[in-house]
Amino acid sequence: MAVLVDTSIWIDYFRGGNNSGDLDFLVDENLIVINDIILAELIPYLKIKKQTNVIKLLQEIDRIPLDIRWDEIIEYQVKCLRGGANGVGIPDLIIAQSARQNNCKVYSLDKHFRLLNQVLKVQLHGQ
Repeated sequence: MAVLVDTSIWIDYFRGGNNSGDLDFLVDENLIVINDIILAELIPYLKIKKQTNVIKLLQEIDRIPLDIRWDEIIEYQVKCLRGGANGVGIPDLIIAQSARQNNCKVYSLDKHFRLLNQVLKVQLHGQ
C-alpha cells in the first residue's frame, strides 16, 4: 500500500531527524506518494533556500490527485468536533480525504492525524 508522506515527515527528514531511516526505506521500496497540498507547504521554503534539486526530486514523486469533496470535508469536521478532535485544520482533512480516496496510509508526525485515525479511521503508516 502506498504511503502519503506528510509535510512534518519531510521536514524531519531534511533535518536528519529520527524518521529518516524509515523514509529512506519507503523511498527505496518506491512506496511513497505526495499531493499538491503537501508540495504547496514544502516548496515555498525550499525555493527561498534555493534547494532546486530537492524541489525537482519532490516533484518526481508519484502525485495522487486531489478530488476535494467539500460536503465530505464538512462531515469529517463534524465527526471530529463530535469526537473531541478539535483544531484539525482543513488542509489536514483534505490530506486525509485524499489518502482515503487513493487507498493510502498517511505518514505524519502531526498529532491531528492520530486524532483522524481515531475518529475517521484514516490509516496511518507505522500503526
